[in-house]
Amino acid sequence: MTAKAGMVAGMLLIVAMIGIPTVIAMVVYPVFGICCLLVMAFGLFFFIRFGINFPMGTVLDGMQFLLLLGFFIKQKRNPDWSAFTGPVASMLLIWIGYNMLQIINPWAESRMAWVYTVRPIAILTLMYFVFAYQIRTVESLRILLKVWLALALVAMVYAYKQEWIGIAPAELAGMESDPLSVSLMFIDGHWRKYSIFSDPVEFSYNMVISALLCIALISGPTSFWKKVVLALFCLFMLNAMLFSGTRGAYVLIPAALVMFAVLHFNRQIMLFSAVAAFFFVVLIFTPTSNPSLVRFQSAFRPSEDASYNVRKQNQKRIQPYILSHPMGGGLGATGMWGVRFAPHSFLANFPPDSGYMRVAVEMGWIGLLIFCCLMFIVLKTGIENFYRIKNPELRAYCLAMTLVLFALNIGNFPQEALVQYPNNILFYLAIAIIHITYRIDKQHRITAN
Repeated sequence: MTAKAGMVAGMLLIVAMIGIPTVIAMVVYPVFGICCLLVMAFGLFFFIRFGINFPMGTVLDGMQFLLLLGFFIKQKRNPDWSAFTGPVASMLLIWIGYNMLQIINPWAESRMAWVYTVRPIAILTLMYFVFAYQIRTVESLRILLKVWLALALVAMVYAYKQEWIGIAPAELAGMESDPLSVSLMFIDGHWRKYSIFSDPVEFSYNMVISALLCIALISGPTSFWKKVVLALFCLFMLNAMLFSGTRGAYVLIPAALVMFAVLHFNRQIMLFSAVAAFFFVVLIFTPTSNPSLVRFQSAFRPSEDASYNVRKQNQKRIQPYILSHPMGGGLGATGMWGVRFAPHSFLANFPPDSGYMRVAVEMGWIGLLIFCCLMFIVLKTGIENFYRIKNPELRAYCLAMTLVLFALNIGNFPQEALVQYPNNILFYLAIAIIHITYRIDKQHRITAN
């Protein structure tokens, strides 16, 4: 084909030979499809950054569409709408409905901003129902969690490469071409690292939740050598997190460990928690000239942090607007879409700097109330299911996802933790696994009886 019609024709044939079976497999074998989605979500910005001239975001949307297609095909053959029942599913449907209702928001400056913003929000939220329906066995959970950890390991290794060997020339050129990027990424003579992700915040939060996954798995029924490997993964991931210079991520581990200690209230865990607390106190108060550790220590002294004080002032300044606009300024009113579609509006140049603040500004105090209720019910369900589940392995998985969601919710206050790939997909996967673990455990008990 290449000899007769040229290189492009030959490459298209190869793409078709790989792509068509992959598309069919994603529809027919949903666990394979979810693995492909995770791989693409992790690698999306890495591919884009190295100049691949292809709409990679559209490919990711297409993968989610294929998973939805497979979901509806299976529903036709084996109807089971139980994933749409329960308090978590109800709140997610209310959340989707409220996002759709934003099209008639009387205070919205642009309907086009809504069109561009609602699509990823609605599709991503629907992924919960796909995950909850298609993941049916313990074996499927093991595969997905192994893929998650393997991808996080790749991201961690690449961050060490950026820190010790250097940032690739193509990446460095992209950062240096934008003065705003330089001001945000080059701090105290040191480039903040982002590994294969879109930015340092996304990278650091991914390292945190992956480390928490390791900690929860260590507490489960696994062999000694696997616990050692997971402990090493955890330590290396937390060390790599420091390369990002993201202060918001530093508080997530001690906060999540408090939750871990409360849920696992026994002598060994209390001893581990005491040692971990002592270690963190030493890190916080030890004098150092290391820029990463200095930035880590400043996260626990927010009143001395100039950027934190600026954020507090911005939040105070926007509060009257939030109170006077119950539905907010409309989806996409801030950030990139606000600048593009309503550049002269009041919110176009407002920096939300927080996931909760973005919800409050764009969707009003009504949207913030719905979002907070959703988060509360998700965490409540995770804690309840943790105590209900009898199978030790499933219990460890449920604990891991509860810790992940707890950390992401705390991290969503100083930063936007749930808007970018891959953490937004992992967020809904974690919610689904909380539901899945309890369902599988209940099925196993019924079968045993």
